[in-house]
Amino acid sequence: MSLNIAKEVAALEQMTVGQLQDRYAETFGEPVRSRHRQYLIRRIAWRLQANAEGGLTERALCRAEELADDADVRLTPPRWATIGDVERPGMTTKVVRVRATADPRVPRTGSQITRKYRGKTITVTVLDDGFEYLGERYRSLSAVAKAITGSHMNGFRFFALEGNT
Repeated sequence: MSLNIAKEVAALEQMTVGQLQDRYAETFGEPVRSRHRQYLIRRIAWRLQANAEGGLTERALCRAEELADDADVRLTPPRWATIGDVERPGMTTKVVRVRATADPRVPRTGSQITRKYRGKTITVTVLDDGFEYLGERYRSLSAVAKAITGSHMNGFRFFALEGNT
C-alpha cells in the first residue's frame, strides 16, 4: 500500500459514522444504509486500494463471474420490492411481487399430523394459513408445540417433520 493510501486509511479511522457514510457515497457513487463503522472503513479502504493499484486480476474477475452464475437465486424479494411499482435510481424495470414457496416439510392443507405425547394422541390439522389444535388456530407448528408442552421448541422437531423434504 502506498504512503498516500495509508494516510487516507488512517484518516478513515478518525471519521464519524456520518462522515464515513458520506465518504462511502463519494467513493462508490451510491448511498449506503449501513452504520457499521468497521464495515464502512474496510469497504472504503478496499476501494481506495483497488483504485490505486488496479483491483482484481482478469482471471479473478472471470472466476467470480463463473461462481455467480452457479449461485442460488434469491427466493424472497428485498423489502422495498414488495411495495409495488416504485421507481428506484438506476432501475428501469417494473417491480414484480414474488410469492415465496411453501415450506416443503409442511403437509398439504387438510392433512392431519398426529403424535403421541405423554400418553395422549395429539392431532393437528394443517390449514392454508396455519394449524388447528383443539379448535384453536396457530400460525406455526412451534406455537402448537408450545401450547402442548408449555415451553418453546421447534415444531418440526416436535412433530418429527424435520427430514421430510
